[in-house]
Amino acid sequence: MEAGEFVRTFMWTSEQERKILSKLARKGLIARVRRGLYLVPRRLPVGGRWSPGENLALTTLIEDRGGTYQISGPNAFQRYGWTEQIPNRVYAYNNRISGDRQIGSVALTLIKVSDDRLGGTEVVRTPDGLDAVYATRARALVDAVYEWSRFDTLPRAYEWIDREMSRDEGFAADIVQATIRFSNQGTIRRIGATLERFAAPEPLLRRLERALRPSSSFIPMVPTVAKKGKPEQGKTSKRWRVVFNDE
Repeated sequence: MEAGEFVRTFMWTSEQERKILSKLARKGLIARVRRGLYLVPRRLPVGGRWSPGENLALTTLIEDRGGTYQISGPNAFQRYGWTEQIPNRVYAYNNRISGDRQIGSVALTLIKVSDDRLGGTEVVRTPDGLDAVYATRARALVDAVYEWSRFDTLPRAYEWIDREMSRDEGFAADIVQATIRFSNQGTIRRIGATLERFAAPEPLLRRLERALRPSSSFIPMVPTVAKKGKPEQGKTSKRWRVVFNDE
């Protein structure tokens, strides 16, 4: 519901309505999405307190801003079985809002990106009848490498890529396409080296290689670990210009 409905229905003043809505939200009877917009249950559960589900909270917030979102990060990693850790918040890329939000008991971390970094998704119907937009397996793994500092996913993401390639022979093509569309040069180099290490088909490697710009510098496979000496002294890939410091 939006502010103004009680004013029109019960002839309250705007101040009366604001105080009542704030009181109901503090008591956990309704959930505040933003000032003037609230989610209201059809009926109160046993115990009297209510909170919207994660998908309802996220969808309402982003749709109110006329935006688009997709769930990725730890939520996608757990959904696809790469980790057993259940996130205590929802991580979502979107094109409108950046930062943390709280709607009822639902904690959201919103990562604002440009429109061209949205995509690579699938729609999932949730038990409450809503459509939730998730990153695909390939897109989620690109995010795991691209956003390594945010999600703390390297070198685990390389193992997840190997697992998906072993499970599905067509996965290498999917992640090459997602990498070219949604990543940066460092991510292309790291994923290219990973795919070559796990014996991806050469035509796919060449396709990914064509997306690279010339570079004379080397980058580590795991940025949080030392490069283990100069490139010429360690195990490297000249093709991808990476140092294998994850072995």
